[in-house]
Amino acid sequence: MLRKIAFLATACLAVSACQDQASGGQGGTRSEIRIVGSSTVFPFAKAVSEQFSINGSHSSPILESTGTGGGMSLFCAGVGADTPDIANASRRIKASELELCESNGVTDVVEVQIGIDGIAVAQANDGTAFSLTPVQIYRAIAERPFGKENSAKNWSDIDPSLPKFPISVYGPPSTSGTRDALTELIMEVGCVTDPATKALKDSNKTEFEAICHEIRADGAYVDAGENDNLIVQKLKANPNSVGIFGYSFLEENLDSVRGIPVSGVNPTYEAIASGKYPGARPLYIYVKKQHIGVIPGLKDYVQEFLKAGARDGYLVKAGLIAAPDDVREKMAGVVQNMTPLATSDLK
Repeated sequence: MLRKIAFLATACLAVSACQDQASGGQGGTRSEIRIVGSSTVFPFAKAVSEQFSINGSHSSPILESTGTGGGMSLFCAGVGADTPDIANASRRIKASELELCESNGVTDVVEVQIGIDGIAVAQANDGTAFSLTPVQIYRAIAERPFGKENSAKNWSDIDPSLPKFPISVYGPPSTSGTRDALTELIMEVGCVTDPATKALKDSNKTEFEAICHEIRADGAYVDAGENDNLIVQKLKANPNSVGIFGYSFLEENLDSVRGIPVSGVNPTYEAIASGKYPGARPLYIYVKKQHIGVIPGLKDYVQEFLKAGARDGYLVKAGLIAAPDDVREKMAGVVQNMTPLATSDLK
């Protein structure tokens, strides 16, 4: 009998500890959802948060634009009311980040693809119109294009057919998922056009990434921080400059900026959705399953986000590109069951 009582007491303590873990050990919990991460996903998360608050009796979520990398660090720091419930991401979570989560007790991370975005290359509407290719962009902003010091000052130094004005590119910082997408979907595509450099990917991955991914730091490329609206302002102030940001910001600012064709394809909804435009990428939110049922309305918010990203949803009107039907169907099942992501899924 004493053994049974001791077991029951231990079980009660375990349940209490689980609840305290998700509530910050304070015997209570937050009344609002806390969200961190990508500046690209931020405006979509904000729109969902506003609608979420209107729809029901939930408190307005607290949103913070930290960049994808910064958001993952905060999200993976642990479980509890003092940690975020959701991380917005403009790239997929890295295996190393998921392992960090698990090492800090965040054992059940749910991945939800909420739509598609594109890496838009843009200029002011009153700037000199021209088009680019991935290899030209790579040669313009890489620290060591094809392993050699970057001495290009003007666009015409890269290709005589390009304008003679100075290379001046405003783009995302290293903490941004947009930067990751830029290096992987645009720069690397240009970099591997050189067979010798391409061969390094198998023989010397560190050197390959240094040559293909590192961005020059001599002022030709300007890190504009996590505020993509600042890039738009810079383009308006300097019509000969080039900006790189998510497609949704281009969509929002067509009155002052226009897309630069890449490989002859303009950054449009249709071109990105079809995969014709270089630089298309999926967007995600990551949810802490251990907070479901503890943080009020968390699952409802995620379901609202998925619904809003449908082809006729309000996020598409705001610039998000709807994911294909098969992806949306899969995500509906993931959200309904809150199916955790496995590290093996990332390999």
